[in-house]
Amino acid sequence: MLRRALRDDLALTEVAVGTAALGNLYQETSDDDAAAALARAWEAGVRYFDTAPHYGLGLAERRLGIALAAWPREEVVVSTKVGRLLQPRSASPGDRDPAFAVPATHDRVWDFSRRGVIASLESSLQRLGTNAVDIAYLHDPDDHLDIAFAEGMPALLALREQGLVRAVGVAMNQVSVPAEFIRRFDIDVVMIAGRYTLLDRSAETELLPLARERGIGVVAAAAYNSGLLSADHFDESARFDYAEPTSAVSSRARRIYQMCERFGVPAPAAAVQFPLRNDTVRSVVAGVRTEDEAAALVDRYRTVVPDELWARLGATDRTTEDP
Repeated sequence: MLRRALRDDLALTEVAVGTAALGNLYQETSDDDAAAALARAWEAGVRYFDTAPHYGLGLAERRLGIALAAWPREEVVVSTKVGRLLQPRSASPGDRDPAFAVPATHDRVWDFSRRGVIASLESSLQRLGTNAVDIAYLHDPDDHLDIAFAEGMPALLALREQGLVRAVGVAMNQVSVPAEFIRRFDIDVVMIAGRYTLLDRSAETELLPLARERGIGVVAAAAYNSGLLSADHFDESARFDYAEPTSAVSSRARRIYQMCERFGVPAPAAAVQFPLRNDTVRSVVAGVRTEDEAAALVDRYRTVVPDELWARLGATDRTTEDP
């Protein structure tokens, strides 16, 4: 699998595996299925894996840590996120987390202070079973910008200087705040979720040009917009950004499927490859839950998509060769 340089000493595979589903997002994933999914991705050439404490109250990090123990550490890139501390709580039997199918054993506490960032990273390193991560992101600081600007990002930059992380950035599902982080700090990368996809290209207006100008890499997450572009055939019941899509968004997705079908290309393959047509994007992150889903992700990355289809999809400003 091809890699794209993020820094002189750090390159990302063009496809990365996100681990929210391995933290039991919405439904349980067995330990065996999680292990098989990660193993299949590794065998297929994926070398970048993204996680966060938020995913399953640490479950995703622990499962990724088990896989990491079997891989040559120097060959894999791992990113995690800071900004939510996991604090033990007294849960009643049967209490469940609202978003992840795990017992509600901890509360998530927003904390972008210097102390909170350091504590979050230290806990993640323990769960991952490693002494450093390659990338650390501030995770969704939308409602905590004052402290994130004043302490959170400076703390990450200091950790980079200390060698506990190799690259730092911000991970969000909007474009204006990441652009402000680029203006204010010497960051390496922005992870943007759902804002540079076939359905939503809002990152094109400001964020991508600014990142290119400053030499900052972009990691495009949520290429399927949480489900609307994830199936081989259009599913009107699928979610867009974890909610019911508007009629306009649903109609746009249907048209994308129709165009792809005319060319014999699965719509999810076009969805995975679209962000990579811009060379500011270093990697596309997609979640997998099973071995079959991991195999399908890599197959989609390798599918040949004709230029005429890209033209019809309105993605004509190609800046890199197709995979």
